[in-house]
Order: sequence, then C-alpha cells, then structure tokens
Amino acid sequence: MALTLYWHPQCQTCRKVKKWLDDHQVSYNEMHIVKSPPSREELQDLYQNSGLEIKNFVSTSTKKYRELGLKDKIKTATEKELLDLLATDGMLLKKPILTNGEKVIIGFKEEELEKISSQSLDFI
Repeated sequence: MALTLYWHPQCQTCRKVKKWLDDHQVSYNEMHIVKSPPSREELQDLYQNSGLEIKNFVSTSTKKYRELGLKDKIKTATEKELLDLLATDGMLLKKPILTNGEKVIIGFKEEELEKISSQSLDFI
C-alpha cells in the first residue's frame, strides 16, 4: 500500500520527513494537512492504527490550540469529542503524519522511516 504524508510546508519537522523520504527515494502521496485535512473517518483510522492515545494527535504548540483553550479541555474530553474537534482544523493536528494505511508515524522518527524504506512499506 502506498504511503500518505500529511504535512504542512511551514512545519520544520514536516520538511525534514519529506526530505528524508525524497533522499531515500521512498514514494508517497502528499496531502497538505491544512488545505486537505483528513476527514473524521480518516482521523479515526489513523488513530486506531497508530496505537497512540488520541491526545498524541493534538498539536499543543499552535496558536489555534491556545485560542480555543484546549489545554484544560483535552484533559476531560472524550475520544469522540477530540476526534470531532481535530477534524475541524488541520492546524490542530500534530504534524507530520505518515501512514501506509495500516501503521502510523507522527513526527520524525528516523528508525521507523528506515524500516519503511528497507521493508517495502511494512512499518515497525
């Protein structure tokens, strides 16, 4: 299955992952996370395939996070509420997100990126 990279060009970590993939000649589909954010259903799949807690998908360093006062809301929000919220704005998502449809990587984790390229897209 093809890789999909959800990224934002202004994100330094996103550019780092994109450069790593390009340098290692790993093919992927590129999705601008703000212009074409993942749908609620796609987010649900990413979350379930990641093995992470839903709060790991929330970018706590964005202006939008602070404007919405999410620091306290995240502590008590349900999984459904957080998925619904994250689906409203790609800037609320931690970036980049890389997936092959079965496994998910958030951020730059070189050892996992190496596994992708050496194991023909079989993650972790």
